[in-house]
Amino acid sequence: MCSCRSSCPASTAPRHPVAAHPEQGWTLLCDGSIVFDDSGELHADGSVVPPCRLPAERLPEAV
Repeated sequence: MCSCRSSCPASTAPRHPVAAHPEQGWTLLCDGSIVFDDSGELHADGSVVPPCRLPAERLPEAV
């Protein structure tokens, strides 16, 4: 078994994907956050960022 350990990036470093499952609609980032395709996020500390959605009245009308 490998005994080497990679160090965690600084908290100011950009987050990068460590696992992606586009068929399921989510990506795991290096800081433990999960980002969903609808722009919502679930952070490692349990906090939630709701998805950005337009109100129905701002959606373009179907032709």
